[in-house]
Amino acid sequence: MKEPHNYAQVGYSMILVSASLAVVGLLALFMADDVLFADNIQRDATAHFNECKLNDFVPDDCVKYRDRINNEISGIYVDPVKWE
Repeated sequence: MKEPHNYAQVGYSMILVSASLAVVGLLALFMADDVLFADNIQRDATAHFNECKLNDFVPDDCVKYRDRINNEISGIYVDPVKWE
């Protein structure tokens, strides 16, 4: 009777797992100087949104927020006539 285990697939899976862990380790090594990388990105995005909010979303770089405002959920209501 044939052996039901497939050791080759298990071996390939172990190689794949170890390679992915090595990639994660390399990423951590290169980003070690900035451990708050994602936090800094979020703070910059929040600051940009608040600046756009103060300018009523009129500048060209604030266009990406226009489709998400003026609704009950966001609680931000601005005059769309200013955008034109």
